[in-house]
Amino acid sequence: MNSSPRNARAGSAAGAVRVAVVGAGIAGLTLALALDRAGVRCEVFEQAEALREVGAGVQIAPNASRLLRRLVPAAQLDEVAVRPAAVEMRRWDDDRLLDRAELGTATEVRYGAPYYLMHRADLHEVLRSGFDPGRLHLASRCVRVEELPDRVLLHFQDGSVRDADLVVGADGIRSVVREALAADRPRFSGQSMYRGLVPARELPFLMDEPKVRLWFGPEQHCVCYPVSAGRWMSVGATAPAGDWNTESWTARGRTEELLHTYRGWSEQVRAVLGALSTVSRWALHDRDPLERWTSDRIAVAGDSAHPMLPFMAQGANQAIEDAVVLATCLAGTGPEDVPAALARYERVRKPRTDRIQRMSRANSRTFHLEDGDGQRERDTALGRQQARDQEWLFGHDAEEPAEVPL
Repeated sequence: MNSSPRNARAGSAAGAVRVAVVGAGIAGLTLALALDRAGVRCEVFEQAEALREVGAGVQIAPNASRLLRRLVPAAQLDEVAVRPAAVEMRRWDDDRLLDRAELGTATEVRYGAPYYLMHRADLHEVLRSGFDPGRLHLASRCVRVEELPDRVLLHFQDGSVRDADLVVGADGIRSVVREALAADRPRFSGQSMYRGLVPARELPFLMDEPKVRLWFGPEQHCVCYPVSAGRWMSVGATAPAGDWNTESWTARGRTEELLHTYRGWSEQVRAVLGALSTVSRWALHDRDPLERWTSDRIAVAGDSAHPMLPFMAQGANQAIEDAVVLATCLAGTGPEDVPAALARYERVRKPRTDRIQRMSRANSRTFHLEDGDGQRERDTALGRQQARDQEWLFGHDAEEPAEVPL
């Protein structure tokens, strides 16, 4: 179907809504699986010639893992994930423990779902394996969407055109689909993130128990945790970007520059960073919350809707929530019902993600305070803040508000 004729019409049963999803990352593939579960047929269009998720680790909290386990076999997730015992926050220069937030069995009992640490590629493969490959169209770069009263046209780089009753942009922070809703641009945070993987056996001092370790320091912080069933350690280290403005998962960074940036930090942090043989470097961008996520026949999800800085570890989680809510809103609809279904999706989702975007942006400051009164106040409040955030974030079941009549 990659060689679809010009102006081809995506086939489906008469009266059934036809959905086109642009982008086959975590947001797009989760949406495809959620739509399948809801009985809504979709086609997914991906610009890459081969499906390959890059990056390093991703934290999947209970608010998202409960949804994933309804879409894919739990055994597939458990096979590649790590269930951390805790999140530990430590001081930058002496490794002193500032706070420990327990996860593990207690979190699973409290919220009814586990906390997972995963490699992005492992999660992506689990999602991909659950979707019909005949409805995944690679090498299909969408360059423009055109909304008509009763349908949407998708224009592709090769000159072909497809149509659908609605199109969902799951094509990332520089979304083509988003351009049909807003003329905004990504906002540069001034921060960059170095990312890399280290074989776990090379960091034996981190092997006492599986957990997320965060070190807070002036202008930057470092995080590491096990992924891929514990075989690898995922490492992320922020640094002021300076003149680095490349926004790419694959842009190569320099390990010697990273170590120089973290001079004076604790021996543990320096050992973690020194074990990295290669790193990528990513300039961190987000966008202000959109005024609207939808029109009558266009919607956005994941980073296309609410790109956020990675300081709440909720980007992928919110994309998963978006996917399930949108699929729930579209279940049982016909083409004439699409505008109301999309409006409902926006009303359910936007307040929550707007708040998380703001919190993530605020954490870009509070994580990186200079030593002093503000830093000490932050450290004292860490435990209380973690407890409040966990209750609100982890306890949310995105399907419940989507199912309540509005």
